Amino acid sequence: MILIAIIACEIAFWVAILAGLTTRYLLRRPRVGAGLLIAAPLIDVVLLILVAADLVGGGVASWHHGLAAIYIGVSIAYGKSMVAWADVRFTHRFAGGPAPVRLDGRKYTAKCWVDVVRTAIAAGIAAAILGGLILLVDDPHRSEALQAFIPILGFVLGIDILWAVSYTVWPRKSLKNATDRT
Repeated sequence: MILIAIIACEIAFWVAILAGLTTRYLLRRPRVGAGLLIAAPLIDVVLLILVAADLVGGGVASWHHGLAAIYIGVSIAYGKSMVAWADVRFTHRFAGGPAPVRLDGRKYTAKCWVDVVRTAIAAGIAAAILGGLILLVDDPHRSEALQAFIPILGFVLGIDILWAVSYTVWPRKSLKNATDRT
């Protein structure tokens, strides 16, 4: 049930974004488009309510519940940047906006470190949700699967830090410089 809710919320998230961008740029209704874009974070609230209701109703926590916590954390921490990413591409494709810029060198490295902060925020939100659900269930046997997700959050953050460190040590080369050498 929760896995289906996660999938439905992910689909609804992107439908809200695409509907908002389509309304904003193709239908030239920026206020209505903004309203549709605001629906994206509300989808997270719906998912959190569904997860909590399932567990309060006697459900045993599974990896689906942990995945929901991670999904909500990532959606909150990265949501604005995901919408901005889609907005730039949509504007370029359908509204005559500038092409997306491929970052390289220090700019890409800086973006990697900003993503580390976002990942830390996402992990913190997911950990808080997991902790809240564990307290809500108040039964170690029913919430055991949720506790198993805490180390996973640290592992993911560690990988993101390694990613940023690698681009700090070996910055991404620009496509222009790469083609000049061949």
